[in-house]
Amino acid sequence: MVDHARELVRGAEQMGLSLTERQVELLLGYLTLLNKWNKAYNLTAVRNPDEMVSRHLLDSLSVLPFVSAGRWLDVGSGGGMPGVILAIMQPDSEFTLLDSNGKKTRFLTQVQLELGLGNMQVVNSRVEAFTPDQLFDGIVSRAFSSLADFTNLTRHLSGPETQWLAMKGLYPDSELQALDADFTVTHSEELAVPGCQASRHLLILRRTAQG
Repeated sequence: MVDHARELVRGAEQMGLSLTERQVELLLGYLTLLNKWNKAYNLTAVRNPDEMVSRHLLDSLSVLPFVSAGRWLDVGSGGGMPGVILAIMQPDSEFTLLDSNGKKTRFLTQVQLELGLGNMQVVNSRVEAFTPDQLFDGIVSRAFSSLADFTNLTRHLSGPETQWLAMKGLYPDSELQALDADFTVTHSEELAVPGCQASRHLLILRRTAQG
């Protein structure tokens, strides 16, 4: 039997992250809920809980060093990656998890309640119809859409200093060519996720002009 706690802690350490006992407890609690609800709600194509530590928890944790404190939006959050994981790891920041699928937002609401994540808000809406009270410091997505759609659909949610974090597999050369001229990649990082053989990249984008 796979020791998920040990795999999680070891994997985090390999990425230079140190987890508290409480964080491990919450992350594994989330994994338990994900596995339980996945049977009925089809939240993720990953069916084996032994694969979820690497492909969901560690993959989401890999972007943590690039997530500054503030107000964050996870667009197309689906089963809660990376929003739930980031909310657990950064209790002093606020995370809004947005998805248009009612089943998925019901699951996320249950996660928020059961894990007691007071810094996490769940919104069931299409992104283009979403009008929050405040703009976001950061907007993150994990395989939500193309870079052009990701940035264009969320530009009304951003301020002058907003950063976009796009979690991708292979480096998206063709998607970058379709990016609007007022967006630029300020940083790209090839991510090494323990236990994950697939290519993983993070692209950080900013708007170079407002309006």
